[in-house]
Amino acid sequence: MITIPQFTSFKTLALSAIVVLSSCNETKKTKEEMTTKAEKDTSNVLLAEWTGPYGGVPAFDQMNISDIKPAIEKGMELRLKEIDAIANATEAPTFENTIEAMEKSGKELDRVFTYYRILSANMSSPEFREIQKEMAPKLSEFRSKISQNEKLFQRIKTVYDNAIKTPLEADQQRVVELIYNQFAMDGAELDKEKKKRYAAINKELSELYTSFSNNVLADEEGYVTYLTKEQLNGLSEPLIKAYAKAASDRGQEGKYAITNTRSSMDPFLTYSTERELRKKVWENYYSRGDNGDDKDNNKNIAKILQLRKERVGLLGFDNYADWRLQDRMAKKPENAMKLMEAVWPAAIARVQEEVADMQAVADANGDKITIEPWDYRFYAEKVRKKKYDLDSDEVKQYLQLDKLREAMFFVAGELFNYKFTPVKEGKVAVFQEDVKVWEVNDKTSGEHIGLWYLDPFSRTGKRSGAWATTYRSHTTFEGKKTVLASNNSNFVKPAPGEPVLVSWDDATTFFHEFGHALHFFASEVKYPTLNGGVRDYTEFQSQLLERWLSTDPVIKNYLVHYKTGEPMPQALVDKIKKAATFNQGFATTEYLASALMDMKLHLADPTNLDVDTFEKETLAALKMPKELVMRHRTPHFGHVFSGEGYATAYYGYMWADVLTSDASEAFAEAPGGFYDKDVAQKLVKYLFAPRNAIDPAEAYKQFRGRDAKIEALMRDRGFPVQ
Repeated sequence: MITIPQFTSFKTLALSAIVVLSSCNETKKTKEEMTTKAEKDTSNVLLAEWTGPYGGVPAFDQMNISDIKPAIEKGMELRLKEIDAIANATEAPTFENTIEAMEKSGKELDRVFTYYRILSANMSSPEFREIQKEMAPKLSEFRSKISQNEKLFQRIKTVYDNAIKTPLEADQQRVVELIYNQFAMDGAELDKEKKKRYAAINKELSELYTSFSNNVLADEEGYVTYLTKEQLNGLSEPLIKAYAKAASDRGQEGKYAITNTRSSMDPFLTYSTERELRKKVWENYYSRGDNGDDKDNNKNIAKILQLRKERVGLLGFDNYADWRLQDRMAKKPENAMKLMEAVWPAAIARVQEEVADMQAVADANGDKITIEPWDYRFYAEKVRKKKYDLDSDEVKQYLQLDKLREAMFFVAGELFNYKFTPVKEGKVAVFQEDVKVWEVNDKTSGEHIGLWYLDPFSRTGKRSGAWATTYRSHTTFEGKKTVLASNNSNFVKPAPGEPVLVSWDDATTFFHEFGHALHFFASEVKYPTLNGGVRDYTEFQSQLLERWLSTDPVIKNYLVHYKTGEPMPQALVDKIKKAATFNQGFATTEYLASALMDMKLHLADPTNLDVDTFEKETLAALKMPKELVMRHRTPHFGHVFSGEGYATAYYGYMWADVLTSDASEAFAEAPGGFYDKDVAQKLVKYLFAPRNAIDPAEAYKQFRGRDAKIEALMRDRGFPVQ
């Protein structure tokens, strides 16, 4: 559920390192050859302006790993020349010659990083990771050269000060404020010695983020559980076929592979009757980055925390959380903690109830076990059947990936007036044969909005999880630019001719990530900086879209049996809705434990911190139920330690979910329900189209007429409302 932000040089001055985990067709060259190429070649395909249909598209079919390093180096060189020209201009600083000039700069490097992100997240290889390690510190130094350019900052500050006295147009004012504040947060006002140390810390952090990410990926690739036919008890036929293909793809014909990813692990833990194997698969997954070997991340984390605290100390902050949250909706860590601590007691109390129900089922079955974490999903499924007569495997038979995609297109048509049309194969280059592309148009006017790329399946070298990203964002200040957006998932690829059947949770995630894509497509901003987002707000739009999965038009028209084509029977629909709050103790607790751990780690003194011990002691103090673990244990918590996008901000999913629950009630109360045209129009106008052009809190008030209320969240999860 991660959104990978577009790398826009200094249009988004994020400190987070770019997660690099991938590769393409490699042509090995020596470092000397690459350096020479970087000095001489300005026609590198990765730097080149995009050509072809739809306003130009990335040349994914021409990516070559040998072009990456020289393209980055050339892109940085060109970008710094543009920055120097802006900083050393003789004319008095204005919005046009300073801020707008910055918004126009860095196009070559932007294009390079479109490819870089694909090579990092979707198609990894050891060769590429070596380039990543080499380039990470260089990229950090590059960013510091911009953020610490005193002449540039003085021009930005002059424009900012003048705008306070004589306000600009609203969107221009917002751009100036965002850029000025980011420079200030990144140490632009520090003295020379402190700037030097600040830059050195960033350089070291970039190397640590790279190491952390690659260690997690190595453990995901390195731990595969192979089964024989005798060990498949409890698994469905489609799942068995998918596991067989996963083994075959790894050269293990006749076996069945459980890969070390959530999409492969989760259904195995839910359905397999082989308890010892469940334990093994569970341990593989939750010990990623924590195996005491050369891929162990605990020392990396300790050092990251120390460096983050030292860096914000240079700016006068007591801790990283205070610095990070100043430009978020929560503003202060205590506000985020207040929300989490309000929900936590109800969540763990519900876990106790769920465990008691599961233990009763196990006892009645004569299993003679005590519920352990590798049992939770298995016995929760049995409780679901007993309490609600609801079989998740039966539900999956109505959740075909292709039909879910059609359902998302239907919802986008109803709410946003979008039409999705498949792009003929070969018209637009893709980086892997499984990737498909659709054109997005306005249904009424036919106006071209953009392209949607879908990369649905898990494979070796692809980072785990699900995410959305953009290859090109909407802007208008240099002529209208249409959107190139993508969704990326890790569904287990089926055997040839078989449908992709997914769980209700996976279907929800599919809708969630599509919500990010719709947020990209709906943008009406003029300047690139305004396509950025506030971290505890950007998940709101995607979480809200999840709600349409369970609406009647989607259920009746798109959730059809994969064999018969018959729609989901009303009796099953009723069971699903009745069980809507089932297992919320597990879902809320595993998420909140990670969010609380994130915040507490950054509020703690990192001196001589033993990460494993801190994790155990913190969970004990929280009275974490022993029957489950954090959704992301600290040693593989990539949201927080592979970069800085979600550091002290993982709480943002819950902050956004308060908005989601409250906004959902606005639809539920409307005459047309979730398809009410008036509420949908306000949704697009105030909550999707503005992106970061206005303050998120103000945007939500314009939509709802008031602030969001936590009571809606508690009702949604079936928790007591105080």
